[in-house]
Amino acid sequence: MTARQRKSSGSPKMIRPAALETGATVGVVAPASNIDEKALRLGTRNLQRMGYEPVFLESILSSDIYFAGSVVRRAAELEAMFDNDDLGAILCARGGYGSNYLLPLLDIRKIKRKPKIFVGYSDITSLLTWFVDNGLVAFHGPMVTKDFAHVGGWDEDAWEAVMQGQACSMEFGPDSSVEALVPGEAKGILYGGCLSILVASLCTPYEIHTDGKLLFIEDIGAKPYQVDRMLMQLKLAGKLRKVRGIVFGEMIDCIQPGGQSYALKEVILRIVGDLGIPVAFGFPSGHVSSGNIVLPFGVPAGLEVGRKRIRFTMEAATIA
Repeated sequence: MTARQRKSSGSPKMIRPAALETGATVGVVAPASNIDEKALRLGTRNLQRMGYEPVFLESILSSDIYFAGSVVRRAAELEAMFDNDDLGAILCARGGYGSNYLLPLLDIRKIKRKPKIFVGYSDITSLLTWFVDNGLVAFHGPMVTKDFAHVGGWDEDAWEAVMQGQACSMEFGPDSSVEALVPGEAKGILYGGCLSILVASLCTPYEIHTDGKLLFIEDIGAKPYQVDRMLMQLKLAGKLRKVRGIVFGEMIDCIQPGGQSYALKEVILRIVGDLGIPVAFGFPSGHVSSGNIVLPFGVPAGLEVGRKRIRFTMEAATIA
C-alpha cells in the first residue's frame, strides 16, 4: 500500500507512511556517530527474529573522527534508503552526534516523494523534527545498535501497534514509573525529542515549531542545572508559550555527581509548573532503562494527567 496524505483537525496536512508488514525489508542507516560492528550484527539478528529483513550499505561502518564517515556519505546513504522502493522502513543504527550536518544537504522534496517509516532518537531528533516540520510523520523510538541489540530493549507491543497502523492508548497507575507533575488534560500534535538537540535548533533555519504541540522531552546525562538552563532557554525563546502539554522521558542519569538535596522533578516544575498545562514525567521512550516505546511524531495525541492515573493516546501513524 502506498502512503497517502491526511489532514487531522488542528494540524497541518501530514504524510503518513505505509504500515510495516512482517517480512518487510528494512534499511539501517548511520546518520550521526560511528557504530560498532558487533552491536550492528546483534541488532540486525534481533530484527530478523522479529520477521524483518535488515539491509545496510557496507559504508555504514565508515569512521571520520566521531562521525560515521563524511557528511556526504551519510546524506547519500539516507537519501538512497528513502529512494529504495523495496524498503518498508529506515531504522537508525545509533545517535551520538552529527545529524545536523545532513540538514543542508538533504532534498526534502525527494524524501517526501517516497515517504517511509523513519525511526531514531537522541541526536536523530534533528532529523525527526525537520521531517515533521516539513509534513512527514516520523518515529521517536528504538535504534539498531542500542535497543534492538539487547533483549528487552524495546516495547514489542507498542512497536507492533504503531507500525501496523493502530491507534494506541496507554494508562499508567500509581505503581508505574510515569508520574503526574501537573494535572490536566490536553490534545495536540506529538512532537519533540532530546532536549539538548531541541535547544540546539534555536536561531537556525531548522528551529523547532512547538505551537499546538504535545511536547515530548527527554535527555541523558545532563546535570539538573543544565536541564534547568535548557528548559529556560526554550521558555525564554517562546517555545513553551503555546505548547498544549509536556511529557518528560526517564531523564536517565540527569543527576548531580556526588548527590543532591533536590529532585530533578522540582527543577522541572520551577520552569513549567506555571504554564497552565498538564505535565507528566518518566515516560519510557528514547534513552530508557528498558522497553523503549516508539512515539509517532506528527500525529494527534492526547494526555490526561490525574493524581492516580495518567492516560496517553496517539492516533494511527501508519496506513494499514
